[in-house]
Amino acid sequence: MTKRFEQYCPVAHALCLVGDRWALLIVRDLLHGQKRYTDLLEGLPGIGTNILAKRLRDLEEAGIVAKHKLPPPAASTVYELTDYGRGLEEVFYALARWGARSLGPPGPGDELYPEWGVNAVAALFLPDAARGLTETYILNVDGDVFSVELDDGHMHSSPGAVENPDVSIETDMPTFFRLAQAQLTPRAALKQGLAKVDGDKAAFERCFQVLTMAPRTRAA
Repeated sequence: MTKRFEQYCPVAHALCLVGDRWALLIVRDLLHGQKRYTDLLEGLPGIGTNILAKRLRDLEEAGIVAKHKLPPPAASTVYELTDYGRGLEEVFYALARWGARSLGPPGPGDELYPEWGVNAVAALFLPDAARGLTETYILNVDGDVFSVELDDGHMHSSPGAVENPDVSIETDMPTFFRLAQAQLTPRAALKQGLAKVDGDKAAFERCFQVLTMAPRTRAA
């Protein structure tokens, strides 16, 4: 990495590693596992092949991304985050919550990347609120379906619907944003016809206590 700032500062150093355009979006697409070069290219509309190749080389040199060759019959080259690279998860999700506050919900012409729901709930997840909870939610947001499984403070999210959820919630993107920002309560969303629920209505309430943009607690 050639970019340098004339100061000793961990933030400046981090920006040297992942501050270039597209770098953090490559990290975003690798947060949930290995991807081929073509997968990354498809998930980053607008990036040139030369830019993607350079960013991957830079991230490899920085120890953030590793490249592997899968054994036959796949025999494909894949990219994945290293342990050091996975340490960006906390930073990435905090940045996502911060950015979402001024970005707002997508408009009719905005195209979402395929795994947006899985990353969204991971960014919104508040572990303290999930302690003692073991239940499953299915979220259908404007036709995009993903599942959230809680197990006493831990969460697993996945695309599609799992079996036997505690509650299935169907809503649109603006309502999802308002629920996550606590601008709208689940009870009010139901009363106003902005959400449909199949299952435990109390679990709907808990869902948006666990999935929230609320500020994270900081030590005094």
